[in-house]
Amino acid sequence: MRMSSHDAHYAGNLVDGARMLQLFGDVATELLIRYDGDEGLFKAYTEIEFMAPVFGGDFIEAVGRITETGRTSRKMVFEARKVIRPLTKEQGGIAESSAELMEKPVVVCRASGVCVTPLAVQRITPGKKRS
Repeated sequence: MRMSSHDAHYAGNLVDGARMLQLFGDVATELLIRYDGDEGLFKAYTEIEFMAPVFGGDFIEAVGRITETGRTSRKMVFEARKVIRPLTKEQGGIAESSAELMEKPVVVCRASGVCVTPLAVQRITPGKKRS
């Protein structure tokens, strides 16, 4: 996902860290739909760590996985990585649209949280065991 100038909230084109949490919410929704057949509800973040700044023009990849399941709860972990960054002329960019695919993505945020899918809306998916 490309962070636009609209996402930049602070001086220096800095993107608000809450934008990473919004991406994690989208990842959680997809995980719950795949696992339970329903969007479920995000109950709480149990840990959030902002590790590097994100700027307008950066491309962010957000991933997550379910680490534990209960009867209705799903514990998850998330990670957001900067994978492309814009290049200024001082950094070797040759145009306003210059960018660089980062050789090693930079982890910008990690988080863990708990989501809930009520029993009434859970659908049994192939290979899933009921607790």
